[in-house]
Amino acid sequence: MTETPFDPGAEFDRQVHRLVELGYPALAGLTPESFRDLAAPLRGAAVAGAANLPAPTEGRVPFLLVVTREMVPVEARVGLTTLAGKSKPGIVDRHYAEGDLARFDPIKELEVPAGPAYLLFDVDRGEETLNLAPASAMEVITGQDRLPLTIDEGLAFVTLHPPALAKNKCFSLVGSRCGDKRVPAIWISQGAPKLGWCWWGNPHTWLGSASAHPVRVGLG
Repeated sequence: MTETPFDPGAEFDRQVHRLVELGYPALAGLTPESFRDLAAPLRGAAVAGAANLPAPTEGRVPFLLVVTREMVPVEARVGLTTLAGKSKPGIVDRHYAEGDLARFDPIKELEVPAGPAYLLFDVDRGEETLNLAPASAMEVITGQDRLPLTIDEGLAFVTLHPPALAKNKCFSLVGSRCGDKRVPAIWISQGAPKLGWCWWGNPHTWLGSASAHPVRVGLG
């Protein structure tokens, strides 16, 4: 049987539909139609940017439509994540103090577009960095001319491509920091995604560091 070629336009439409289906428009104070209209200008860039990228695999995708905390709060988006084939909603780890998540901003190396949504390309969960501390993984990532993911980007990854989060193949989000040694990460806990944090210098056999192409494309 001939494998169906990857269609970037259809994939962009699927991602938008999935976010609408999950209730993102209502959380953002928008109608489904206005949400689709907001995202529509990014469709052409998604198609062009994915033209020379490989088709999706379990741990890597050509692009993601990333919704930012400007549009929908982190906590609400975590609760809309699930593991592949499961329905139990994701949770925020109790070790985040109240107001903590708002302090985690993109690191200076990232040029994250301003606005409610943008495109991220060639996203990988970072299996080659399993059992590397985030500090060491960052050296590997930048040595490949790539950059790490933020919390917003990690949530988009799990939301739009649930197979990315799998047993012993979880990932840190080194692109979001708050000035201390904590590094956000998404792993599996009791059959659901969990947004927690680990230490900058500590390795874990089940935890890599996700990365992507350095250029993000915004709405502006």
